[in-house]
Amino acid sequence: MEDVTYTKGLYTATASIREVAHDAWQGVVTLARDEGEPSADQETTLYEVDSTSSTPGEALEEAKALAHRILGEIEL
Repeated sequence: MEDVTYTKGLYTATASIREVAHDAWQGVVTLARDEGEPSADQETTLYEVDSTSSTPGEALEEAKALAHRILGEIEL
């Protein structure tokens, strides 16, 4: 599955999945703040969906929902 990227202002949230066990996937979101030039010490935060899913598609949908919630809470 391909990652899905959302942007709000300077923030970019990337929703993706990872396999955590046989037939169990977890959605994850990486949040980064774009301050111009990319740097090695760019601050990113990893968020995990609380539960696992039985299919990669379900896990990605959960990650996308989490990304929307995270970006929705950011005040510009």
